[in-house]
Amino acid sequence: MPHTVLLAEDDRAIRHALERALTLEGYEVTAVVDGVEALAQAHRHPPDVLVLDVMMPGIDGLQVCRVLRAEGDRTPVLMLTARVETADRIAGLDAGADDYVVKPFDVDEVFARLRALLRRTDTPVGVPREQQRMPGGGLTVAGLRIDPQARRVWRGEREIELTRTEFDLLELLARNAGIVLDHSTIYDRIWGYDFGPGSKNLAVYVGYLRRKLDEPGASGLIHTVRGVGYVLRED
Repeated sequence: MPHTVLLAEDDRAIRHALERALTLEGYEVTAVVDGVEALAQAHRHPPDVLVLDVMMPGIDGLQVCRVLRAEGDRTPVLMLTARVETADRIAGLDAGADDYVVKPFDVDEVFARLRALLRRTDTPVGVPREQQRMPGGGLTVAGLRIDPQARRVWRGEREIELTRTEFDLLELLARNAGIVLDHSTIYDRIWGYDFGPGSKNLAVYVGYLRRKLDEPGASGLIHTVRGVGYVLRED
């Protein structure tokens, strides 16, 4: 059966163009014009993935995402935004979004990000590596406890709430603790697509993970290897 997409976009031209492109790509698309309709449709017929425009009249995409997450709905969410500032993108992650695309966008990029989100819904990420395991198949590394099945993370006694993309990125780094992963490898494993050297997507997610993981007086866990990539280790 085709994957179902709920698309909420108030711009008529963008909505129709994206709906047509997604349909031709093989998705079953329900397109709505605002956040009120998006929430109603999501409750009536839960989709496999949501594509939400950030700026909509009334209830915007961020509010839709917050409501669904507050209800415990973990359906993957891809945000469409005309805002390019890092703070605006972080606002989307704060709301619980899993990924975002900046307008104007290439539909092939939208397809790539949707494929990655849907693939991660059922498929765990990570490169097999010898590591200490928690009972039930979890990971213990650098002071973190990670339960891939339940998709839960603790640092010490503190549980850390992560979005789907944040969790997948952290799990990938944890499974390769002490190994520097280059940008291309991370993009391929997490997004299934290398967005090129000009993309700030990965840096935004790493920064957001650091904000959630790091604690005052404790060493940082995710380290930047300039010009190469990132590594998770406890100094």
